[in-house]
Amino acid sequence: QVQLVESGGGLVQAGGSLRLSCAASGRTFSAVAMGWFRQAPGKDREFVATINWPGGSSSYVDSVKGRFTISRDNAKRTVYLQMNSLKPEDTAVYYCAARSSGYVTGSPYQSQYYYWGQGTQVTVSS
Repeated sequence: QVQLVESGGGLVQAGGSLRLSCAASGRTFSAVAMGWFRQAPGKDREFVATINWPGGSSSYVDSVKGRFTISRDNAKRTVYLQMNSLKPEDTAVYYCAARSSGYVTGSPYQSQYYYWGQGTQVTVSS
């Protein structure tokens, strides 16, 4: 079982930066790929970024490439999403997700993630 708790969201002006954190607790964190997703008001939840286990390989949705960076600190059992040059269209609830134990390859597909956090709100003002 894995519990995920996101933090770091908030209100920021366009062009600003935020770093989201996702702390994992429970029996399994190793050998697990992680991802970040987001859901804007009135829209479906969408893929943002994913990172493999133990790290070193990541992928992003086109709209955030060059602005967002996903990383992980396995010793701290934490995954990060560094968000720079934020835009109003980045406003959403951001969710951290983990694949099941043994699934080390990142994925952009929500159905391939077994554990989800409660989400953290990011609001970017223009």
